[in-house]
Amino acid sequence: MRLTRQTNYAIRILMYCAANSGRLSRIPEIAASYSVSELFLFKILQPLVEAKLVETVRGRNGGVRLGRAAAEITLFDVVRVTEESFAMAECFENDAVDCPLIDSCALNAALRKALGAFFEVLESYTIEDLVKDRTDVRLLLGIKDMERQIAAAN
Repeated sequence: MRLTRQTNYAIRILMYCAANSGRLSRIPEIAASYSVSELFLFKILQPLVEAKLVETVRGRNGGVRLGRAAAEITLFDVVRVTEESFAMAECFENDAVDCPLIDSCALNAALRKALGAFFEVLESYTIEDLVKDRTDVRLLLGIKDMERQIAAAN
């Protein structure tokens, strides 16, 4: 199984917001930090807002922030919102070809068990887990943002 770029960057948006808690994050700075287009991040933002994982604040000083505490947002929450399908085999799909063995197929049962284990692991990690106790904050905030913070402190 492979997660999409959308899921990858959705998690990164949430990590960025968690690392910057206490202030609004702006899409242009997040995009610059991860070297990805702003348009792509705006596209990803929509489902995150709908799922209340992220809140947006409009206006000149607007931006985005987590919709709830980082400790309350699991990776499974994000994946569920950003991934379209978890079909690991043809028989998992809604419009699957009718198979007379579908209810007694050992492959189907094994793949469902593997998918369940994958979801269980995702459920056990939160956004907070991904950002707490990080010694290299530059990975979370981006090198440019870190340089701005250092310059502002001097």
